[in-house]
Amino acid sequence: MRSEPRADSPDGAQPPPGEGVRFSVLDRSRVREGHTPAEALRDSVALAGELERLGYHRFWVAEHHGVPGVAGSAPTVLAAAVAAATRTIRVGTGGVMLPNHRPLVVAEQFGVLESLFPGRIDMGVGRSVGFTDGVRRALGRDKDAAGSEDYTAQLDELLGWFRGTSPTGVRARPAEGLTVPPFVLALGEGAGIAARAGLPLVIGDLRNREKLRRGVDEYRAAFRPSGWAQRPYVVISGTVAVAGSPEEARRLLLPEAWSMAYARTHGTFPPLPPAERVEALDMTEKERGFYASGLTGHIAGTEEQVADELRTVLKETGAQEVLVTTSTYDRTALLDSYRRLARVAGLTPA
Repeated sequence: MRSEPRADSPDGAQPPPGEGVRFSVLDRSRVREGHTPAEALRDSVALAGELERLGYHRFWVAEHHGVPGVAGSAPTVLAAAVAAATRTIRVGTGGVMLPNHRPLVVAEQFGVLESLFPGRIDMGVGRSVGFTDGVRRALGRDKDAAGSEDYTAQLDELLGWFRGTSPTGVRARPAEGLTVPPFVLALGEGAGIAARAGLPLVIGDLRNREKLRRGVDEYRAAFRPSGWAQRPYVVISGTVAVAGSPEEARRLLLPEAWSMAYARTHGTFPPLPPAERVEALDMTEKERGFYASGLTGHIAGTEEQVADELRTVLKETGAQEVLVTTSTYDRTALLDSYRRLARVAGLTPA
């Protein structure tokens, strides 16, 4: 839901950064130092309720396997818990990684979700495979499983189960005949896959604006209307951090930036540390380089600064929706960031 712009508001509130633009959240259930994976999952469910009250459009969860710093390994299971704990916000996945699953099983899972929570479920799918060789072996997949031709075939099969077009004679129950909106998560050539399939596109990240614009332009130019979408629909995704000062907003980014730098240098993504521990770390030159890179390019600052940045990127891309993917150690500061962003976006509290 959105409020009308209030340019003449006595408190000087600015119009939203994009007319009619939706704002949604992808939460990756990050594990925090000193906390358990179970707490991370419960935090995700609790956050969904808070964001519903703030007026966000969707709440999505992700799929990761064998990662110490991420608890969300079963996205459709977690989506069910989120949907059961909320009433109005749309719930989905960002995303289920098709190379890891049989399309029939994915269709069945979303058929169950849609049957239990009709009109609220989204089916976001991607084509990443496991982060390490060990995870890929455990999943029975290799890097080649993420090839665009294989993925396109898997996507076609998945959508066919909802329309009853599978050539095997098997019927996907209770999925067949249901409409669960599909979204394609894309980096690079994935935009073309979404366009040819006639599906909404979720594209990131906000740090590489030129690549982002190229992907969006390619998608719109190649889009072919389908029974799922008659016109292009673009969701841009990335980190957005809002606080009372630029320094406070930047501190929100520190835990994720360090964990990504650690993953790049040690091969495993650790639990998020508190910002003060990150600031005290003695990093190697290589770690410092990845860490500094991880802090650049995000949308972070005060409400006014973030509003200006969002206006720019929305004007450049013409996106209909922003999917925010911010993670940090301090859950109170994270919720405050989402409250501030809701004000920037002109969301109407539920």
